[in-house]
Amino acid sequence: MTKRIILVALALLSVLTPSLAEADSSIAVLDNSVELHFPVALVFNLEVESETDIIYLRLHYQVDKMNYAQVTSEGWPDFAPASKIRTSWMWDMRKSSLPPGATVTYWWTIKDADGNRVETSPAIIHFDDDRYDWQTLTEGDITLCSYEGDESFAEELMDACQQSLARLTRDLGTSPQNSIKIYVYASARDLQEAMIFPQEWTGGAAFTEFGIIAIGISPDKIDWGKGALAHELTHLVVHQATFSPYGRLPTWLEEGLAMYNQGELDPYFRAWLDEAISEDRLISVRSLCSPFSAQPEKAYLSYAESYSLVEYLLRSYGQQRMLNLLTHLKRGYTYDEALTEVYGFDVDGLGAHWRETLVTPAVRAETVWLYPGTIAVLSALATSLALASALALEEWT
Repeated sequence: MTKRIILVALALLSVLTPSLAEADSSIAVLDNSVELHFPVALVFNLEVESETDIIYLRLHYQVDKMNYAQVTSEGWPDFAPASKIRTSWMWDMRKSSLPPGATVTYWWTIKDADGNRVETSPAIIHFDDDRYDWQTLTEGDITLCSYEGDESFAEELMDACQQSLARLTRDLGTSPQNSIKIYVYASARDLQEAMIFPQEWTGGAAFTEFGIIAIGISPDKIDWGKGALAHELTHLVVHQATFSPYGRLPTWLEEGLAMYNQGELDPYFRAWLDEAISEDRLISVRSLCSPFSAQPEKAYLSYAESYSLVEYLLRSYGQQRMLNLLTHLKRGYTYDEALTEVYGFDVDGLGAHWRETLVTPAVRAETVWLYPGTIAVLSALATSLALASALALEEWT
C-alpha cells in the first residue's frame, strides 16, 4: 500500500498550519499530519501537550462537493486525558469513499482542564492517487490528468471534451458551472484498483457531486474513450445545471441527454430499438422515468428509447424548450407538470407523440438504399465490439 505522510513540524506551524490560539496559550500542537493510504483510508494524526490534562479532541472536516448546505463532519479519536497526547483518527473509505482527486479541508479543536482552547487553522488534503506520475492538461473548465500515452493522446481527448461541451451549449444552452477534473487511467484494471469494491466490468465513473470523472482509456481505445467522456461530461454538466433539493430528472431524460451528446446512436442500440418497434414492445415513457431494469436486454432498449426521446424533443421543439424543461424540473415541478408547461403534453402524451414519429426498420432500410452514404449505420450490429460498448455504458451511469 502506497503511503505518503504530510508532516507539519512545530517550526513550520506558523507557515503551514498556524494555531489560532493566543501566543501565551498553555496548549502546544506538536504534530498535525495526514497519512494518505489511497484508495482505502486517510489517517489524521495529532500530538499535543499542555500544562494540565487535555480533555477534549475533535477533528472537523469538510469535503469539497456540491451540497445544499455546508456540511462539517467530525472525527472522534480515542485518547485518555493526559498532559501530552498522541492520537489519530482514520477515515475508512470502505464506509464512505472519496473519488481520486477529492479535496478535504480539516482542522482540530483541543481543550484542556483549565479551559484553554485551541482551534488549528484549516488545512487542505487532496485524496490523490499517488501510484502514478500524473501529467495535467487544462483548457477552460476542464483539467485532464493522464499518465499513459504521449502529449497528442491527452490533447485529442481534451479536444473531444471541448467539442462535447460545445454540443451541450448548442443543444441545451448549458455549460459547466464548476470546474471539472478528469482522471484517465491506462486500463480498466488500473481504474478498478483506484476504487472501493468495483464491479469487474467497471470502465468509468462520473462523481457528479465532486465534478470528477475517472475512466480507463488506453491509447489504442481512444475512439471509445471519446464517446465515454462525452457521456460522462453530459452527466456532470446537466447535474450542475439542475442541482436542486426540489426535484430530479426522469431517468430517460438524464440518460438520453448523455447518449445524444455522444453522437449518432450506436448500431447495437439501434438494433434493439428497431426490433422493439417491429414487435410493438416499446417500454412506456412513464416506466422510463424510473431507474432502468437490471436485465441487460431491457436496459439496452431503455437506453435506446431514451436517446430517441431526447432526439425527438430537440429536433421537433429546439434548444430553448429543452432548457425550459430542465429549469422547471429543477424548480420542483413533477414530470407531468414540467412537460405540460413546456410542451403542452404530459408523460403519456410525450409517449404518444413520439411513437407517431418512429420509423419502422423496413422504411429505414429503404432510406439507406436511397442514401448509400448512411449504410454504415447498419453495419456490425452484433459485433463483440458493440456488445462491449453496451456493457461499458451500463456501468457509466
